[in-house]
Amino acid sequence: MITGNVVVVGGGVAGMEVAGQLARSGCMVSLIEKESSAGGHIKEWHHLFPDRRNSMEVTDYLARQINHDNITLLTGTTIARMGYGKKVFTVDTENGKSISADAVVVATGFDLFRSERKEEYGYGIYDNVITSADLEVMFRNGEIKLTDGRRPEKIGIVHCVGSRDEKVGNIYCSKLCCITAVKQAMELKEHLSDARVYCFYMDMRMGGALYEETYRESQEKYGINFIRGKVSEVGETIDHKLIIKVEDTLVGRPLRMELDMIVLMAGMEMSKGGEQMAQIFGLKTGENRFFAAADHHYGSNESNVEALFFAGSCTAPMNITETISHARAAAAEVICYLRKAER
Repeated sequence: MITGNVVVVGGGVAGMEVAGQLARSGCMVSLIEKESSAGGHIKEWHHLFPDRRNSMEVTDYLARQINHDNITLLTGTTIARMGYGKKVFTVDTENGKSISADAVVVATGFDLFRSERKEEYGYGIYDNVITSADLEVMFRNGEIKLTDGRRPEKIGIVHCVGSRDEKVGNIYCSKLCCITAVKQAMELKEHLSDARVYCFYMDMRMGGALYEETYRESQEKYGINFIRGKVSEVGETIDHKLIIKVEDTLVGRPLRMELDMIVLMAGMEMSKGGEQMAQIFGLKTGENRFFAAADHHYGSNESNVEALFFAGSCTAPMNITETISHARAAAAEVICYLRKAER
């Protein structure tokens, strides 16, 4: 067993996992979460890719991780400032609490790109343009419908919204939009068997376990239509049908299609909480504005500040499997650091 006090900033998947690992190793952990409850983005999702298991199975696992006497969960709490001296952090919260720690783990995760920044896609302008997160809420509620109560018959899914886009300053790939689009397209067909579903993509990047198999299943079993092309504009007819304009790069011609609903696959960005932590702790960020790890190959959990470590998608877009693995690695790094400090 190892002793030491650790502050974990962020109560999402990574924060909950690293807190649980550290607590079982003997550390006293203060888990700080700005929202009213822990869980992060996973609470917003219904089924997870690629096997489409219920997200509650993972949230239940994470809840068990932090159900430990060595963990103090501070919800509705944000950090105001931090001091560091004699190898001890002093973390002050906005509500006046001061916490001493031998190490800190930042697990502030990501924010979804705000789709209203891409005005040409009509989010926030046209009623039936929604985001992937909005669609997950519909899945959880068990009903897919338009604002007038009708069931959509033709649905378009737009990839790479806020990713691989120089206009919004995000030239990186968010990595998970393609598989999310495929998963959601299949679920749409399960809810609306007669609906026609179209995916508008630049490139299909299916780089995870079972991703390619899921992509193939979506075409062969569910009949999802994939159109390679960049969407240029979304408009609306007088009877509130959506008009999408896209350049079909496979056939080399422009395409204009009428749809009932459009779903925008919003990419991942550095969270606002992460940006605040970068200022408070003096942490370096990379060109993608996520936290810059000490080394991409062998120091992905280490920061430019001694005894401060990273866990999860605050460093780059990650799926849940990768996030949990990265959090476990962060816990191992903290334990190694504390053992050296004890000598």
